[in-house]
This record gives sequence, C-alpha cells and structure tokens, in this order.
Amino acid sequence: MGRLPGGGLAKGLAVTLRTMTRRSVTRQYPEAEPDLPPRSRGVIALFEENCTVCMLCARECPDWCIYIDSHKETLPAEGGGRPRTRNVLDRFAIDFALCMYCGICIEVCPFDALFWSPEFEYAEYDIGELTHERERLREWMWTVPPPQAHDEHAEPPKEVQVAERAAARGTRATPGRSGTRGAPGPR
Repeated sequence: MGRLPGGGLAKGLAVTLRTMTRRSVTRQYPEAEPDLPPRSRGVIALFEENCTVCMLCARECPDWCIYIDSHKETLPAEGGGRPRTRNVLDRFAIDFALCMYCGICIEVCPFDALFWSPEFEYAEYDIGELTHERERLREWMWTVPPPQAHDEHAEPPKEVQVAERAAARGTRATPGRSGTRGAPGPR
C-alpha cells in the first residue's frame, strides 16, 4: 500500500542512468576473435581411420542427422586361413541443420572416431549446404585440442594404485587373489 505511482518507472530510469555512463564491453566479432572456453562444442570432427562403420552413432542419434553408407570387402587370408570381411566407409555425413549438438554420437563411439572441435564458423547461405560430408568433417579433426591434463591433486586411478602396491611388495597383482605370496588359500 505504501507504493508510489510511477516508482517502477523511476527505478528503471535509475538503472538506465547508471549504466549509460559506463563504457560498453561489446567485442566486435569479425575483428576480435571470441575467447572460447577449452573443450567448447563447435562442430563434430571425424577421424576416419578409427571408424569401423558400426553404425552406433547413427542409431543413437535422437535427430537421425548422421548418414552412413558402407560396403563389405573381403580380404584374402594369409597362411591358408579363412578370408576376412570388413566394412569399408563409403559415406559419412552429418546434417548440422538437424543436429542439436547433444554429443551422444561422440559418447557412444567405441573407437574414438568422433570428436568435438571448437570451430564454430561454418554458416552457409543455403540450408542444404549444412550437410557436411566426411571430407569436410575430416578437415576439422586437425582443430581438435588435445585432451586436458589430469589434475595433479586428483587420486591416481585404482589400477595404478594396485600396481604400485604390488610393486612395493614385490609381487604381481592378479585378479581374484589376495596379492600375498605363499599365503594358504581357502580349502
């Protein structure tokens, strides 16, 4: 009840007057590159040599924006064995007009063939040109930053801890055993 009419207008004008005297911090984009955080999500890069055409990324994609074509190739066996067949990648394309940059394809790839690249300048005038084929996806692979270093204050992995303890005792760590040499087992 104790509000004056026009009090909100006065508060808004006070904020405007306060910020009007400050210098603007706008960075002009084409002239000044933005400072992106490390490991930022820009575009998906393809490391073609690691792709085994398992189709996991295309099946798990919620937008179905990954297109993969392949064929089977038979390799002759050496030494009289059975000939082997392997999948050969013919087409790998991502439609970035549909992609929602969720990263599921990168997470499910068991062979580390997909990575996040910090490149973000891939705008096109035609929406049809946002479907990038494997050649273009491969170009972005060289912009992928190396993985971050481990935190020096973090605990070492459990595997390293077990190996160090076993080395300190002079025994070899084997799964399912207690690690003590000469100790009688259960009878």
